[in-house]
Amino acid sequence: MTLRNIVQIIFFALAIRPFMALFIGLRVRGREHLDCSKPFILIANHSSHLDTMSLLSLFPLSRLRRIRPVAAADYFERNKFVSILTKTLFNILPIARKNITAENNPLRRMRGAIDAGDSILIFPEGTRGAGVEIGEFRSGVARLIEEMPDVPVVSAYLVNMGRSLPKGEFIPVPFFCEVRIGAPQIFQGSRQEITRALEAAVKELAKEE
Repeated sequence: MTLRNIVQIIFFALAIRPFMALFIGLRVRGREHLDCSKPFILIANHSSHLDTMSLLSLFPLSRLRRIRPVAAADYFERNKFVSILTKTLFNILPIARKNITAENNPLRRMRGAIDAGDSILIFPEGTRGAGVEIGEFRSGVARLIEEMPDVPVVSAYLVNMGRSLPKGEFIPVPFFCEVRIGAPQIFQGSRQEITRALEAAVKELAKEE
């Protein structure tokens, strides 16, 4: 076990999990669908910086290092301090959004993580939304699924995260939040069909009461 792994486990055990349980009042439905025995792709709607923390808090501490949240390199690697912090505490997988080369190609990086036995967490909207409506999904994750069709996809819908910590705010407020997790699925078809099916899967979870 590496030092980074130990630091991340301590951080989630002493800070993130208590914060989510006591301050946010996080409720979870469908936790049983998060099987950590093999790599998977976890997709979810995105409205808050709490989204990644809430999803990572659902996994066993010993498995945290195998979950890689996909994050924009230009934002999360904007300076050395932020880069070290996010890679240590959240184990992000930084993805380039501009100046794409063969080495930093996003698909190559995500495939490499899955081939190494890691699961990836990705927000197909591409950026945080400003309201409760789910934005249009981008096709990046569909391209990954096209190339790795046997990797199961788990859909999640996050409730009220954007109300607790809206985009543009830095101090969260207490607000009962929920994570709804769907059963793993295999998606097939054209890139456009897969993208629409992924969006529909998350929206279906949003309809649940």
